[in-house]
Amino acid sequence: MRDLIKITKALADANRIRVLLALRGGELCACQITELFGLAPSTMSKHLSLLYQAGLVDSRKEGRWIYFRLPDGKAPATVKRAIEWITKAAQEEPRIQEDAATLGKIVKLNPSELCKRQCR
Repeated sequence: MRDLIKITKALADANRIRVLLALRGGELCACQITELFGLAPSTMSKHLSLLYQAGLVDSRKEGRWIYFRLPDGKAPATVKRAIEWITKAAQEEPRIQEDAATLGKIVKLNPSELCKRQCR
């Protein structure tokens, strides 16, 4: 039951749902995700932490960068079902389509430059 509560808490925020949907296209650096949302890095970190604690995202560190992705096939069934449901339920939302277009531009930018911009 505890895992279910973590998942529902993580999904109870529009920004966290948008993060999950942004990750459908593959792994993203934390700075790319922060750029997409235009939020303070500390705010984005909190959102990503809640998603991670719920098992809805995986992460890895490479140098100074932290990368996030959707969990692999070994994820618990509840996590897989939650991601499938969110994907189906939100795919027609205009905001999600806007995010995809914006993200296409962001992934072409240098992560170092994004990080510098966000730390000002």
